[in-house]
Amino acid sequence: MKKLSLLIIAVLCTVGGAIAQIYNPVKWSVASKKLNSKEAVVFVKATIDEGWHIYGLNVPDGGPIATTFQFTPSKDFTLNGKVAAPTPQSKYEKDFKMDVPFYSKEVTFQQKVKLSKNQTTVKGVVEFMACDKNRCLPPDEYAFNVTIK
Repeated sequence: MKKLSLLIIAVLCTVGGAIAQIYNPVKWSVASKKLNSKEAVVFVKATIDEGWHIYGLNVPDGGPIATTFQFTPSKDFTLNGKVAAPTPQSKYEKDFKMDVPFYSKEVTFQQKVKLSKNQTTVKGVVEFMACDKNRCLPPDEYAFNVTIK
């Protein structure tokens, strides 16, 4: 009887683990390019699984969570302008009753920085929301850092 109970518990745990999949449809990477001794560009790339999307930088009020960037302040660099991105696609989403900008497959965001030192590390966090046609995942964050030499 004990063996049967243990077998049932083991099967239930295995099935429960398989059902409770963790979705991670967005993979992030970061790189930089030094333009000259005083300027560089930080590239933050999102590679998005087939059928999924993330939202653009400028989502209207009442819509889903926009993709946002927060850079950790440093005396070694200053931000030069805002985060740049390609023009997103747009579609009407009945849940939000509006057209919303989004990216699918992949997108590379760019942030120019003015350098105070020859070598520095730029750190930050991107907040985003990933959805497919059936569901939206809770907002998520990706912490990044890149050394500019």
